[in-house]
Amino acid sequence: MAEFRAYAALLGGRLRSATAYRASFAVEIITNAGGTAIDVSTVFVLFTATRLLGGFTLGEALMMTGLTAAGFALADLTVGNIDQLKTYVRLGTLDAVLVRPLAVLPQLVIADLPLRKLLRSGVGLAVLIVAVASNDIVWTPARVALLVTAPLSGAVFFGSIFVLSASLAFWWVESGEVGSAFTYGGRDFTSYPISVYGGWFRAVFAYGLGFAFVSYHPALTLLGRADPLGLPAWSGYVSPLVALAAAGLAGVVWRIGVRRYRSTGS
Repeated sequence: MAEFRAYAALLGGRLRSATAYRASFAVEIITNAGGTAIDVSTVFVLFTATRLLGGFTLGEALMMTGLTAAGFALADLTVGNIDQLKTYVRLGTLDAVLVRPLAVLPQLVIADLPLRKLLRSGVGLAVLIVAVASNDIVWTPARVALLVTAPLSGAVFFGSIFVLSASLAFWWVESGEVGSAFTYGGRDFTSYPISVYGGWFRAVFAYGLGFAFVSYHPALTLLGRADPLGLPAWSGYVSPLVALAAAGLAGVVWRIGVRRYRSTGS
């Protein structure tokens, strides 16, 4: 209970800080939501030039985009600002977090919780709803469960990528751009059918790193479509396992990084 009160106090302080200038806060919320809408609009732009993308129609591709948008927006809201870890390490202010009798990662997440990104999650969910309405899905209990778990699994997966990429700062402080290649780059990669990518690139990122199970395979299962690349229909249900594996790896790397950290002495 004492830890809960401590985290609640941190969250309350973050909320008061974010809303101190209400007009600015409102503008930030709206512009962040607009950014997500622009990201999604690129799918529609592509379909002005072609009827099929990687063998998929606009409605089918939108299902993949919607799953990605919903999952990534939730991950970005909850742990996206963990990429500020490099600033804490560089300035030595991580010391103040380490001396508190609380877990390090939750403290950093709550202290930097990007409340201005609240509407992004709403936009991502709206895109997923539109995608579901745009396709003639034969609903079964398993598919209903998949529709609920796939965005959550995507959020866990992307959140793990955020933590993994931020952890690089314990070894290499200026690692931000490398991390963005896998977080925001991964979002863009999973927003389209992976059949549009070349062989080795697809093998490394889609299957080697697990990005194919964020939206592509769950979307195929929801749509009842066979995988053009040959994986079985049950592949769409693997996304929670892939997300848990990513979370486990992120947890191990994070703990190693925290143990390795040495104060700047400032």
